[in-house]
Amino acid sequence: MKYSGWPEPGELVVGKIDEIEDFGVFVDLDEYEDKRGLIHVSEVASGWIKNIRDHVNEGQTVVCKVLEVDESAQQIDLSLKDVNDHQRSEKIQEWKNEQKADNWMTLAFGEDVSDEKYASVANELIAAFGSLYDGFEQAAIHGHEELDDVDITDEERDRIVETARENVSVPYVTVTGYVDLESPDGDGVDDVKEALQAAEGNGDIPGEIDLEVTYVGAPEYRIRVRAPNYKTAESQLEESAARAESAIESLGGTASFHRERQTDDE
Repeated sequence: MKYSGWPEPGELVVGKIDEIEDFGVFVDLDEYEDKRGLIHVSEVASGWIKNIRDHVNEGQTVVCKVLEVDESAQQIDLSLKDVNDHQRSEKIQEWKNEQKADNWMTLAFGEDVSDEKYASVANELIAAFGSLYDGFEQAAIHGHEELDDVDITDEERDRIVETARENVSVPYVTVTGYVDLESPDGDGVDDVKEALQAAEGNGDIPGEIDLEVTYVGAPEYRIRVRAPNYKTAESQLEESAARAESAIESLGGTASFHRERQTDDE
């Protein structure tokens, strides 16, 4: 996605050097439509520059700081020397993330998605999460609920969540479900304990999975799973509930699994 407006003074931008002159360097800005900036020779590097080509090359991707913007003159003044290594690394990662998000938008809505629809959805995600990438990441971690306040259609929300969960790598994902366990027997407490042990996996849960079963209020128990990705987390949650259901039913009890907590007035 390329922005149609202008960068702001002080902003860090990514661009590609397309022309080198003795007085400076022209840079095509990758994040802005039809925008080109100039790095004056004095802003290429600190100290005296004997040969500007010792410091930059045509086709090189650079991170620059915007010094001044003159829209009437169609001029953007940039600095290369005012960007430190940490800023450069962070900006490049941010730029790469947005390129990924741009590809995810194509996967979600197709290569023939209109510019209007793309911009409409992308702008809503950016407004809600700060960036397109962060929008997809939150959709992968938290699902549809995270997008409830975003002004997009249900179909658009479904496509974003589906695409995010298939493509976004996140540090971890936490999912939660609830299971109601009941036993008619006199020793029903022991039956429920056995079912809970089954839900917890009886010590046989993979090391990268954190699965916790806690009491909510009779007969309801919460199952929370923390895993490296959504599919694994969801699978472990469903398997945990299935183990509890199988265990309690084998003892003559009943079980029901649901995603939302039940309240007394439901």
